[in-house]
Amino acid sequence: MRPSRTARRSEGPLRLVFLGTPDPAVVALRALVAAGHDVALVVSRADTRRGRRGEPEPSPVKAAARELGLEVSDRAADVVATGAQLGVVVAYGRIIRPEVLAEVPMVNVHFSLLPRWRGAAPVERAIMAGDTETGVCLMALEEGLDTGPVYRRLVVPIGPDDTAAGLRATLAQVGADLLVDALHEGLGDPEPQAGEVTYAAKLDRSELELAWTRPAGDLHRLVRVGRAWTTWRGRRLLVLEATPVDVPQGASAGPGSIAGDVALTGDGGLRLVTVQPEGRRPVSGAEWARGARPAPGELLGAGGEAG
Repeated sequence: MRPSRTARRSEGPLRLVFLGTPDPAVVALRALVAAGHDVALVVSRADTRRGRRGEPEPSPVKAAARELGLEVSDRAADVVATGAQLGVVVAYGRIIRPEVLAEVPMVNVHFSLLPRWRGAAPVERAIMAGDTETGVCLMALEEGLDTGPVYRRLVVPIGPDDTAAGLRATLAQVGADLLVDALHEGLGDPEPQAGEVTYAAKLDRSELELAWTRPAGDLHRLVRVGRAWTTWRGRRLLVLEATPVDVPQGASAGPGSIAGDVALTGDGGLRLVTVQPEGRRPVSGAEWARGARPAPGELLGAGGEAG
């Protein structure tokens, strides 16, 4: 990146390109437009086919760009011909080639305190690790994976019940405000990242399986990430909301057994607040348990009975 092209104080709206895909990136796009910047081009992924009819659907960023009357492309290389002073990247999800970065300097709004949690799933990994804080970094985009120097950062606490969805929404707004302020005041000189490097690989669905021999606190963090699951009588059961509790009095069975709406774990219990049986609507854990009528020895996640 060439800091001299973007570091000076802004004397007015900038000509920008924007690269992003999911809902959190829409917040930054709208904030840039509201601040008066000239967004010459929005780049997002190509339409994907979803639903039963398989009709192509735009990404949230592409849909927002159309609503705002902005030009849209699914090719990052198209930014070169726009004459943009700067590119803004928020959860784009694709590698931007070196020849593009050589022509248009870019800043990335990243949802972690770099160098902790570089990569695709920083919010989820922070919750799973039990981190008590995260944040937003405004960083210069380089060829490496989130390796660029940082212009600005802001710390955001992680509450004990914060979900990934809720925390991501908070970080999206914090990041948008940080970005707009930085462009107005001038980026200044970025500082190299310092500290222990950790990586936030994209989550595999298998990582969200609830292993009932683990402590309730660990399982609660998985539920907060979203789409945590177990099985019941051979069918998948999503646990959408839960809370750690003490083991109910008189409950003596092992991990995975059910006492009312509480699942026993390797250490403590996990109250099933909201669950969703496969192919059905979400219901309260208490309603599900009344309908399931667990037999003595039946276990969550076991596909059968206790041995």
